[in-house]
Amino acid sequence: MKDLFNVEGKVALVTGGSRGIGAMIAEGFVKNGVKTYITSRKSEQCNKKADELSKFGECISIPADLTDMNEMDKLVNNIIKNEKQLNILINNAGAAWGASFDEFPENGWNKVMDTNVKSVFFLTQKLAKILEQSGNNSDPSRVINVGSIDGIGIPRAETYSYPASKAAVHQLTRVLANRLAHRNININAIAPGPFQSNMMAHTLEEYGEQIKSSVPRGRIGIPEDMAGTAIFLCSRASSYITGSIIPVDGGSLISRRHME
Repeated sequence: MKDLFNVEGKVALVTGGSRGIGAMIAEGFVKNGVKTYITSRKSEQCNKKADELSKFGECISIPADLTDMNEMDKLVNNIIKNEKQLNILINNAGAAWGASFDEFPENGWNKVMDTNVKSVFFLTQKLAKILEQSGNNSDPSRVINVGSIDGIGIPRAETYSYPASKAAVHQLTRVLANRLAHRNININAIAPGPFQSNMMAHTLEEYGEQIKSSVPRGRIGIPEDMAGTAIFLCSRASSYITGSIIPVDGGSLISRRHME
């Protein structure tokens, strides 16, 4: 029982790991003995975060733009070349686009869908073999897709492609969980509520107090909230859980005020 939540010795890849939700998860992993690769589009930021986290354990930066299939292939090949196992994949890299309904552009739609949905599917596909080899029946490999409560409820902001993409991530999670369970790969999704991140910065600046008051727990999420959920989903404690969407939102979805 005392080892149920132990993730020490595992190897993980966290996309979008240089900031926000991804950095919270990566820090939790590194501080708990997981050899953690992080990737993000901005190489300077990715390298800097890896250097910061390396003070606590092993963290390696591999910058990549996951909307570019050639860059994705280089990332995958780098992992396979350097590791005999990959126990954890965190599909966190994401994008958002805000514009009014009448002015919402096609490029805003395509960028969000390519980043939030297409890259999740193809990175999982390309890493499925090494994930399968690294898991077993009692302790499967894990994939966590980062969705959003905006893919479940109705967001305040006009970000049409974003909630659509996150709803797609949730359904893709269920579909892949069903397909890959027999290969000893558990796939779940975390649906974050309001957390302090670059993506949320403008919204929190404009509506921070209103958002806090609408959350039953009365606060914005903190790094420990996200890291704790990810560690649970990647430990033996969750070996019988797959295809689940877990809101980490302080109760936002159970409050009608989320939709006002």
